[in-house]
Amino acid sequence: MGTLPRQLAAVPGLRFAKLLGSGYDFGLKPNFARYGLMAVWDDDATARRFFERNPHWQAYQERSHELWTADLLPLQGHGLWDGSNPFDYAPRADAPAEAPVAVLTRASIRLLRSWKFWQAVPPVSRAVQQAPGLLAAIGLGELPIVRQATFSLWRSAAEMRQYAYGQQHEGRHKEIIKRTRQEGWYSEEMFARFRVLSTRGTWDGQNPLPLP
Repeated sequence: MGTLPRQLAAVPGLRFAKLLGSGYDFGLKPNFARYGLMAVWDDDATARRFFERNPHWQAYQERSHELWTADLLPLQGHGLWDGSNPFDYAPRADAPAEAPVAVLTRASIRLLRSWKFWQAVPPVSRAVQQAPGLLAAIGLGELPIVRQATFSLWRSAAEMRQYAYGQQHEGRHKEIIKRTRQEGWYSEEMFARFRVLSTRGTWDGQNPLPLP
C-alpha cells in the first residue's frame, strides 16, 4: 500500500490508478487481507502487458493466495475523483438489460459529517447484500473513515436498476441521496457504471461471473 502507488506513476499507458484497502461488511473494521486496484488504461494490450510482466505486480501476486480481475468498459461516469473524471469517455451505447454490469461509487467525506455517513451505512449495506442479481460487493477506501468507495457486480443491468430505483428500495435510496445533498456530507463524489467484458481468477473461492 505504501510503495506500489509510486511505482504505478511510472507505468506507460496507465492513465489513472488507485490502490484501495477494504473493510468488513462495508463497515469501519479494516480487512488487512484484501485489497483492490482500480486502473484505467490507454488500451487492452497495455493493460495485459502490465498484469503479465510488471515486476511490482508480480510481487503482489506472489504474496496473494487469491486474485480476481475484471475487464470493464465505462458506460457512465458522473462526478470527480481527485478533481477529474477518469471514466469520461465519449458516450457509448448502454448495456443491454440482460448484460452484466459493475458499479463503482466513491466519496470524500467531510470529517465533521463522517459520523452521520457511517450511521447510514448499515441499513444500506444490508439492503444491497440481499438484492436479487447481486453477485459480489465490497467496501473499499483510499483512507480510513473519510475516503470511501464501493464496488458491486450485478448479473444484469436490469437487476441493478431494480435495486437502485425500484419500489422496494426507492425510499431509502432517495432519502440517503437527499441527505447527502442537504447536509453536505461529501466534498467530492463519483458514480460510475461499467459493462463487464471478461473476468478471471477467484473471489472467495469462485468466479462470481465467469466470462471469457
